[in-house]
Amino acid sequence: MPVSSFDLKRILRPNILKLEPYRCARDDYSEGILLDANENSYGPAYQVEISQDSEGHEQLQISPGTNDLSLHRYPDPLGREVKARILKLRPSIPSADNIFLGVGSDEVIDMLVRITCTPGKDAVLVTPPTYGMYKVVANVNDVNIVKVPLVVDEGVFQLDVDAVIRTAVADPSIKIIWLCSPGNPTGTYLREADVRRVLDSPFQGLVVLDEAYVDFVRPEKGESYARLVAEYPNIFVMQTMSKSFGLAGIRLGVGIGSRELVSYLNNAKAPYNVSTLSLSVAKAALSDDGLAKMRSVMQGIQKQRDEFLIPELLGLPHVGGILGGNDANFVLCRICDSSGRASNEIAKHVYSEMAENRGLVVRYRGTDHGCEGCLRITVGTAEENAVVIKTLRSLLSAIP
Repeated sequence: MPVSSFDLKRILRPNILKLEPYRCARDDYSEGILLDANENSYGPAYQVEISQDSEGHEQLQISPGTNDLSLHRYPDPLGREVKARILKLRPSIPSADNIFLGVGSDEVIDMLVRITCTPGKDAVLVTPPTYGMYKVVANVNDVNIVKVPLVVDEGVFQLDVDAVIRTAVADPSIKIIWLCSPGNPTGTYLREADVRRVLDSPFQGLVVLDEAYVDFVRPEKGESYARLVAEYPNIFVMQTMSKSFGLAGIRLGVGIGSRELVSYLNNAKAPYNVSTLSLSVAKAALSDDGLAKMRSVMQGIQKQRDEFLIPELLGLPHVGGILGGNDANFVLCRICDSSGRASNEIAKHVYSEMAENRGLVVRYRGTDHGCEGCLRITVGTAEENAVVIKTLRSLLSAIP
């Protein structure tokens, strides 16, 4: 599709186009004596010190240094300081106005569906096996789901590009194509030529790249598609602080797209969706020191994945192979029967035995398309990975 022919307004819901956004107090002023947002000027109540003056009257004051984050104030509704640091991590992003912050990637997914898809009428396209929340969010919002499976032969898990384009172009109700790269549960980075073909196709909706695991991709294999935002108005890229940064608990998702699309997302989101605590932790994680530590940990995970976990798994009985591109912080391990055929029965037995009796929890994915007999195993610490191999060896060796 020629870049000039994409019109975002044609795929947004009419009520979103007409929406007058809620105006936050912090949109206007954030300094001085702030008495505009009905906040508690005394600060967090649990940190208040109560004393009595000489006449026996109660005196309330905040202990020095206990409220450095100003938790009694609403956070910056746009997370500007965090966005500025994201630009250092992803310098190809044109500006902070191209970045949206959400409560985890799941909020970003939900927001995209809500502003584009009319309930009971529109649809999204998914490429199974893929992340399950695309389906959940569609169901919650009464949006139809169109499936175009990945090519799964020999565990390649790449796009069936012709089928994706043909299906999306033929059905004008499809507003979003969800592409997961690296995929979950596939762990496979999607080929750039395939992604560009979808973006260049006549499809008139959004192409969303979910890159939760992108930092685990080796540089020689590829990099974030956030660099395509400056080139294509119809792309939107999602990332997260949960994986490579190890901050799943702060629930911070990142969306990267055109300034126009981000502005509509900001209009529709809750006023102060990301908390002060989450923004503060993210800011520290995105500092120069934080980024250096993240990259060091990421390299350690890659080394454990490539030099220990995968070769050790391949040496176990009943392991028929490691599927996918291994571009994430997990591996997709296929369990087979004695004849070499993928076995959901054995995989499910091993999964349940480990979780219920061995204190070791992995993920059973045998019911996903192209993942028969598969366990998805997160790359843990060196000690945890050793336990995985020892436990699997014990269980699999006992199976005829």
